Amino acid sequence: MDVRFYRLVRPLIKAFFYIVYRPIVIGKENIPKDGPFVLAGNHTNNMDCLFLIATNKKTIHFLAKDELLKSKFGFIFKAMGIIPVNRREKDHTALPTAIKELEKGHVIGIFPEGTFNRTSDVIMPFKIGAVKMAHDTHSRIVPFAIVGKYKPFVKRMKIIYGKPYVVKDDNLDLENAKLMDKVKALLQEKR
Repeated sequence: MDVRFYRLVRPLIKAFFYIVYRPIVIGKENIPKDGPFVLAGNHTNNMDCLFLIATNKKTIHFLAKDELLKSKFGFIFKAMGIIPVNRREKDHTALPTAIKELEKGHVIGIFPEGTFNRTSDVIMPFKIGAVKMAHDTHSRIVPFAIVGKYKPFVKRMKIIYGKPYVVKDDNLDLENAKLMDKVKALLQEKR
């Protein structure tokens, strides 16, 4: 995927985020310097992708709903290298596309809840895609947690990057539960 546009706008996204939301970034040292990995964590808002872009030097290919490409800003999302996911029916192309990107040594960003969490639960049940692609490509997973509300000029937004780990068990349901536990633990940390 051509990511020249991504690299062009990333400094603007970072500047915008650090001026408007003044994020607190914890665990930045946990982001691998090389090799493929999957960033997986909670989903709170449309701004989450921008938050990850602003706090991470890596080029991230996000799995995102295909409706974004059909919107009037679809060309921007396409230029940012998103991998569209059809949520209306079983999508047989998104996961193989993401796996190909990992095999090229790239980074995948995914919100395993599949949509914003509007429940009273800390997180919603994760879909299995993150652990499946990490397992199939022997890539690391870096769990993350986004904490706070997107309120301009209030220092409340926080992102916590957990330690990278490898999916070792062939029981992906067990591994998915492990990832959920890791993200939940990051959300409950009092830093």
